[in-house]
Amino acid sequence: MDIRIVNPLEFPGWDDALLSMENHSIFHSSHWARALVEAYGYTPLYFSAIQAGKLMALIPVMEVNSIVTGRRGVSLPFTDCCEPLALDQGSLGDLNEALIQYGRSAGWRSMEWRGGGNLFPGEKISSSFYTHTILLPGEEDELASGLRSSTRRNIRKAQKEGIEVSVSRSWDSVQAFFRLNCITRKHHGLPPQPMQFFKKVFEHIISRDKGIVVLGRHRRQVISGCMYLHFGKNAIYKYGASDRRFQNLRANNLVMWEGLRWYQTRGFRCLSLGRSEPENEGLLQFKRGWNGREELLPYHRLDMSRNRYIEARIGTGGAVTKILRNAPIPVLRLIGAAVYRHVG
Repeated sequence: MDIRIVNPLEFPGWDDALLSMENHSIFHSSHWARALVEAYGYTPLYFSAIQAGKLMALIPVMEVNSIVTGRRGVSLPFTDCCEPLALDQGSLGDLNEALIQYGRSAGWRSMEWRGGGNLFPGEKISSSFYTHTILLPGEEDELASGLRSSTRRNIRKAQKEGIEVSVSRSWDSVQAFFRLNCITRKHHGLPPQPMQFFKKVFEHIISRDKGIVVLGRHRRQVISGCMYLHFGKNAIYKYGASDRRFQNLRANNLVMWEGLRWYQTRGFRCLSLGRSEPENEGLLQFKRGWNGREELLPYHRLDMSRNRYIEARIGTGGAVTKILRNAPIPVLRLIGAAVYRHVG
């Protein structure tokens, strides 16, 4: 078995090779890699086991080189979950060891894995999240029957309130979603992701039929939106945003339902609802209404200098959150453009 460091943007047939591996996602693809590289300037280092020219196992990594957070490896930045992939599971241990040795020789401050918990038996978890995966049935009636009764009621309420839903791959829909995303991030006391990132997601993913934007409108005003990404037969709900002034209309439920229907009618196998923080009870309550399989997702972070697995610091302090909630959106956009590449 030949262990190599591969750039997926230069590897012939990279995306086709992924399709034969279980649990592949858009995050393993060259589409997501190109969006990260062009938006944030990261270096792709995809640790790959290759036999007779065939990809057998993979741990995708981006090197983040920041004057703020140092040089480090992440698998992968701004990615909910990035499980190692393998046709030969036995090769993953050797592949991971090669990754760690590379990080040490390259002077990385740390390495973070967002998935692959089986590679770290007994090691300290840096942080953990919940994931929810919906197995999409062949019939819409079966999809609807699996929903929680309160979720079905909220969908009907949005329909009665006249919420109109559209599914699009247009740049206009991405811009409309970005506006909502800025509002939502401000409410949570966080800067929005840079517009440049969403431009790259549109250019390399959505415009290439690897994603959709679902928008909900009330009296022609966009009040709710979801951005989904997909690869092969697997999809993920990556981003959601809404105008909380219209929360009582339950547009979020109808927008999510139409996204599910879009993927179900096109024969997709499953749809992930992404990661959720354990303390975010409101988000968990929403996601638990869609009949998804709930699992715990551990992250692991290795401090290279101390050679030990450590806990991660997540989020901003209360004072910082309050300041950001009161900042104008143009200021938040400037902050996001300045800081995001350092925290990926």
